[in-house]
Amino acid sequence: MAVEARDSGTTAALGGTLGTPKIVFLVVAAAAPLVAMVGTVPLSMGSGNGAGVPGAYLVATVTLICFSVGYAAMARTITGGGGFYAYVAQGLGRPAAAACAVCALLAYNGLVAALAGGIGYFLTDQGGAPGPWWAYSAGGVAIMAALGRRAVDLSAKVLAVLLICEIGLLLVFDLAVLADKGADAFTMASFEPSEVFSGAPGVAFMFAFGSFAGYEAASIYAEESRDPARTVPRATYAAVLLIGTFYLFTSWMTVGALGAEQAGPRARAEEGDLVLNLTGRLLGDGTKAALGLLVITSLFASLLSAHNASSRYLFSLGRDRLVPERLARVHPQHRSPYAASLAQAGFTLAVIAVFALTGADPYRNLVTITSGLSTLGVVLLQMLTAIACVTYFRRRRDPRIFRTLVAPLVGCAGLIAATVLVLANFDTLAHSDSPVVLALPYVAIALVVAGALYALRLRGTERYARIGHLAAPPDQGDA
Repeated sequence: MAVEARDSGTTAALGGTLGTPKIVFLVVAAAAPLVAMVGTVPLSMGSGNGAGVPGAYLVATVTLICFSVGYAAMARTITGGGGFYAYVAQGLGRPAAAACAVCALLAYNGLVAALAGGIGYFLTDQGGAPGPWWAYSAGGVAIMAALGRRAVDLSAKVLAVLLICEIGLLLVFDLAVLADKGADAFTMASFEPSEVFSGAPGVAFMFAFGSFAGYEAASIYAEESRDPARTVPRATYAAVLLIGTFYLFTSWMTVGALGAEQAGPRARAEEGDLVLNLTGRLLGDGTKAALGLLVITSLFASLLSAHNASSRYLFSLGRDRLVPERLARVHPQHRSPYAASLAQAGFTLAVIAVFALTGADPYRNLVTITSGLSTLGVVLLQMLTAIACVTYFRRRRDPRIFRTLVAPLVGCAGLIAATVLVLANFDTLAHSDSPVVLALPYVAIALVVAGALYALRLRGTERYARIGHLAAPPDQGDA
C-alpha cells in the first residue's frame, strides 16, 4: 500500500543545514566523555575488572565499528529521517519498527531524565550550590528546551564549544600522566586476557558499551543534513572512532597513573573522586576545580544532545501517526521539531517532579535507575538495527558480503552479549537491589513487545502502512 506524505504545515520537512562536523558534535556530546571518565571508569575499575577496563573499551569499540559498517551501508541507502526506527522498518518490517520506536523512546527519554537529575545532584551535592536539587535540574531543562526549539545548527555550535573544552582538559590530564610516568604509563597488562576477564568482567563490558550511548544517533539527523548519504556514514565512523579512542586511551592513562595492581583498590576507595584527585595531584587544585566545573557542562552538553535525538524520534513517530500527529509540527522559522521538543521537555519536568515530591535521592534513585533503562534501550536499539541491516541487504542479494553480512553479524553478536550483560548486571547499573527496580528491565521489554503487538493490530489500515514509509528508498516504494 503506497502512502503519500502529507505536507499540511504539521508535517513539513526539517531544515537541512548540517554537515559532518556538526553531526559529530551532536552525537559525541551525547556520550558525555568527561562524565564517563570521571564517573563510569572508576566504577568499572572498582566493581568490574580493575586494570582490564581499557581492554573492555577496546572490545566495545571493535564491536561497534563492526556494527557501524552495516549501519553506514543502510545510511547510504535510506536517507530519510527516523534513525533506527526507519532502518528497522525497512529491514524487519513494521511491527519490529514499532518495537524499535518504544526502545528509542525509553532509551533517549531515560537518558534525558538521568542527565537532568545529574545536573541538580552535582551542583548541590558536589558543588555546594544553595537550594533544592530539582530547581537546578528544572533550570537545565528550561535552557535545553529553549535551545531545542531553535534550529539544530545552534545546538551544534553550543555543543562544539562545550565538547572541545571537556576533551581538551582530559587530554591535558593524559599528557600529565605521560610526563609523570613516562613509558611506565603504558601498562600492557590492561590488554592481557587474564586481566581483561578478571574480577567481574561482565560489569566492565556493560559499562564500556553503555559509555557509547548516543553515538548511534547520527542517522536521526539525516533529514537535517545537506547530503545524508555521505554525512551520516562519515559522522558515524568519526563518532565511534573518536569516542572509542578517547575512552581507551584516557582509561589506559588512568591505570598507568595508579599502577595495574592498585587500579581496582584505589577506584573502590575513591570512586567518583578518583580522576579529580589524580588531576589535583598532577596539575594542581585549579585544574581540579576546572575539571569539576566541566563535569557540569558535560552533563548539559549530553542533556541537549539526547533531547535533540529524543525529540526527533517523537517527530518521526508523529509524522507516521504512531503518536499524536501534532508532535510532527515544524517551527515555521527555525525548521525545528518544536512541538516534539516541548513535549519531551515537559515529560522530563514531570519525571523530575515525581522524584522530587517523593523525596527520592537525585543520584541514587533518579540518575541510576533512568540511566540503567537508557543503557538497556540503546543496546536493544543497536541489536535490532544490526539484524535489520543483515536482513535488508540479504533480501536484495547485495554482493558486498563483508559490509552487509560479516561485519554486521559480528557487531550483532557483541550487542546480544551486551544485552545479556545489562540484564544480568542491572542491579550494579542501577545501584539498587530493590525487587521493583530489578523488575524494570523486564517491564521495558514487555513494553517493546506491546509496541509490536500494537502495530500488528493496525494491520490493513492506513496508519499501519505509514509506519516507516518515508524511509523507503526510491526504487523500493513502500515495500
